[in-house]
Amino acid sequence: MTRRAALYARVSTRDQSPALQLDALRLLAAQRGWTVAGEYVDHGISGTRSKRPELDRMMADVHAGKCDVVAVWKFDRFARSTQHLITALNDFRARNIEFVSVQDGIDTTTAAGRMVFGVIASLAEFERELIVERVRAGMASARRRGRRGGRPRARVDIGRALSLRGAGKPLRAVAEELGVSIGALHRALAEHDVERVPKTPLQATA
Repeated sequence: MTRRAALYARVSTRDQSPALQLDALRLLAAQRGWTVAGEYVDHGISGTRSKRPELDRMMADVHAGKCDVVAVWKFDRFARSTQHLITALNDFRARNIEFVSVQDGIDTTTAAGRMVFGVIASLAEFERELIVERVRAGMASARRRGRRGGRPRARVDIGRALSLRGAGKPLRAVAEELGVSIGALHRALAEHDVERVPKTPLQATA
């Protein structure tokens, strides 16, 4: 069965031409005997942007089963990061769609290409684990210095809160008027030994 190929190209500025990329991709399709199912070209689109009209259109066609292989000139024309590349290729693999990057030696139609992809995926996983370890070490160091992680607590005008509660306003209405979450209001009141946190959502709205 002849494979249907989606050819994707991208140039970062309007004055650049995608002709070099497209010529190489068309030649690849001809050499492999692929039918070109579609050409998708993003003009003047930065590689860091998460939304690209033609890439989004191609991915929609991929998910609709309109192609069997995706081909690009270089993976940095296609993916905005290594993690983006890995995520996309895993998506392709789940759909039995092959991926070829002309300049990077990534070709999941071959054993060697699949090995290269495996190395890249392993490096990306290693990088993620290093980041997690650094974050955990930083949090542990902060705790040792007496610092607490997470978002800073919202400031609650306790005097106004007490006044509103004394006027008979429910907790939820007080929280909305003060512009804080009901949880922040609960904590502020509890710290001043005024009220305890309600045990049920029904009590919280009383």
